Amino acid sequence: MTYPGDAEFGFELVTCRWAERAWPPDRETDAVPVVARQLGTQRRRWDTVVVEADPDALDARAQFGERALDSDLLHIVRNAPAEWAWYRDALPDPGYPWRYVRAAVHRADDRGVVGTRRRGNRIEIRRIAPYPDWVRRIVAVENKPDLDASAARALADQLDHDVHTALADEVWVATAATGATVEPALLEDLPVEAGVLALDFAGPEATVAWHPATLDPTSDTSMPADEKADKRLEIAERAYGSGWRSYVETMRSDCRWFELRDRADAFVPWCVAKSCHQTAAACSGSCPEFQPEPPAWRTRGWPIEGGPGKGIERLLAARRERRRRR
Repeated sequence: MTYPGDAEFGFELVTCRWAERAWPPDRETDAVPVVARQLGTQRRRWDTVVVEADPDALDARAQFGERALDSDLLHIVRNAPAEWAWYRDALPDPGYPWRYVRAAVHRADDRGVVGTRRRGNRIEIRRIAPYPDWVRRIVAVENKPDLDASAARALADQLDHDVHTALADEVWVATAATGATVEPALLEDLPVEAGVLALDFAGPEATVAWHPATLDPTSDTSMPADEKADKRLEIAERAYGSGWRSYVETMRSDCRWFELRDRADAFVPWCVAKSCHQTAAACSGSCPEFQPEPPAWRTRGWPIEGGPGKGIERLLAARRERRRRR
């Protein structure tokens, strides 16, 4: 079977692009999909994450900048008072030493996500705006273009963990459409709670081969509900900050052989030297074909701030920024 990139990495990028344009596949909603890849917890990492965001609240989230807010910063911005107050009076007990909170307050001030002032030897804080409740749902997608029996066995345990933990609202498996009357993925031993998407790259379009069950993240499972709520928001923030186009940040876009090619409406990296869609792991400074861009590329017709590689980074960053808006 052939699919964009002929590797799971290319399939993953196409899946993300499709989700960005067409999510959700099985119902109507006004939610804005914020799509990212390779996110999760220490125990579990998902290939694709779709955060269904409230449109107005997503716009309000923009007041706190483009970068993700980590757990320490979330503790501050979510609890910062409307009026000036000493940070130790304003914030709930974090459960760890206050000196770390003080350091986080300085980071929050540096990023402009909270206001600070000094009164004597005390640091007071005040919110710049209420932190919005912008996350409606979180959907996890595992990408397996060739879901044969061995891949399904390996994936089944992971999906069982996702279902029983209920950290996400839904769990899906995305696979390449075969055109068969019954998609082969439906014949594998996967949890019935997991949905199955069959992607046809001609569109690209996706067909729901199996509808997922709706999970309950507010229930106590192997992870307590309050801990899940915090983890979900942290995952959503990381999705907001990184997006799925962040792959370029771990690849050598400054190599003279690095290009982007349009595959099923997604930009998939292409290595001219190897004549293939390279993976993020293969595209590194240790690659034997790596060659830096010639200096002339950065002075003849290209902006002073960089050559084609920097142009690619700016292009993907601009697209990522647009997808944070409804």
